[in-house]
Amino acid sequence: MTLVDRATSGLVDHRTAIVSAERLSERLGKWASTDATLAASLADGIARLVRDGELRGGDRLPSERTLAATVAVSRGTVVSAYARLYDDGILDRRQGSGTRVAGTAPATPRQAAGRGEALYASLSSNIDLLRAVPAIAPRAVEIVHRHRPVLDATTVEADPAGLPALRDLIARTMTDDGTRTTAAQILVTHGGQQALSLLVDELVAPGDTVLTEDVSWPGLTDAVRRRGGRVHGIRLTPDGVDVDELEAAIVIRRPVLIVLNPHNHNPTGLQTPPRVRQRIADLAAEHGVTVVEDRVLAHISFDGRTPPSLAALRPDAPIVVVESLSKWAWEGLRVGWMRADPVLVRRLRGLRQVSDLSTSVPAQLLALDLLAEAPALRRDAAVSHRAAAVLAGTLVRAHLPEWQWRPPRGGLCIWARMPTGSASVFARHAAAFGVSVAGSTQFSSDVDTDDHIRIPITSSLLDEGLTRLGEAWRQYRTTSHA
Repeated sequence: MTLVDRATSGLVDHRTAIVSAERLSERLGKWASTDATLAASLADGIARLVRDGELRGGDRLPSERTLAATVAVSRGTVVSAYARLYDDGILDRRQGSGTRVAGTAPATPRQAAGRGEALYASLSSNIDLLRAVPAIAPRAVEIVHRHRPVLDATTVEADPAGLPALRDLIARTMTDDGTRTTAAQILVTHGGQQALSLLVDELVAPGDTVLTEDVSWPGLTDAVRRRGGRVHGIRLTPDGVDVDELEAAIVIRRPVLIVLNPHNHNPTGLQTPPRVRQRIADLAAEHGVTVVEDRVLAHISFDGRTPPSLAALRPDAPIVVVESLSKWAWEGLRVGWMRADPVLVRRLRGLRQVSDLSTSVPAQLLALDLLAEAPALRRDAAVSHRAAAVLAGTLVRAHLPEWQWRPPRGGLCIWARMPTGSASVFARHAAAFGVSVAGSTQFSSDVDTDDHIRIPITSSLLDEGLTRLGEAWRQYRTTSHA
């Protein structure tokens, strides 16, 4: 079987353009777990696969009877769903050849709100377990208190790429970490999120495909969709992203960008082993596709070990590294950076001139002091969060003993699988018990999964929050929701 055959035969047989009913059912995910009618939910799920490029013009869908039997609904439900898609111009009826995807998919409507917005939607009366925000460490507090900024002609106004002194220090720090870097390769940003957004704005055009993990940070996927791009998720394994599937997707989908979070992945906590990291770097070089490595959480490893960047593994590959002070120094400071080819840095420097001009000078001056003590701050963060993860695991086992999860080896979260039911429905149910949590739909990159809850280990109210979550679960599982 060729690489192309392996990549496409799962959902569509491209020799006949016939869509597999069984594989279509899998790619639709938990399509029925919405408040809409079954027909409307099924139509929305199929339309999403068309928008995301998994179903293309001319692909022949299963018959109403076959799909109904596969997804366990009445034939009338499928007939109604197909009728909606005909009316919207997404499907065509062709005499003698069944139901096919129309030649051109309709434009993706601009989203009023992204998936990530739900992470900031906790009620003021609830315990907030939506976000994983680390407390500022005591050592960082001491650095802030003794900070005395040097104010002179060089610090009156910042260059869009960042203060020269900070770019120099970041370059030296990355070189010490094993990634040879010059100041010309550094662009200072308002946190790692702005770095991702700038890259998407510059490199992704409407209709372009971006590859990422099938469970991913919504700040990335929202940015791609708002740009009009398509997100395609690559399956995660216990060793991180499936590199065979990644290679196949590069060949078939011709992405303009690949964005991965391979160490202490948010939200799953997975760590990618050296052989897989090397293969990812090799793929970037072999195919000439830009790979962005999100290393914002890379230094929160409970064993204190941080692997070299992908860029260090293949200096000849188009690899961009995104880092930040947020997770190991101070979340509220909002200072991050990217390491990229100097030509791309200059292009993004120009893009910043029409957006926010530059990162705050006072924040950059404080970042100089924090970065000077990066090794100690990173060690502190790893030690404190390792202890927090142990405590969180004890609480999850006590209050949610039926849930399945792997003890994280780093990062700020536990990614727990519910034994039954819908995570999005349960999250709404839990809100009535005074605790706000995020389900896996917030982190699904393209095909919705709806069976996991992200539990941050960082909350000072975690004990009470998990107590309430346990009470909510015990009631939920006895109702019709489960």
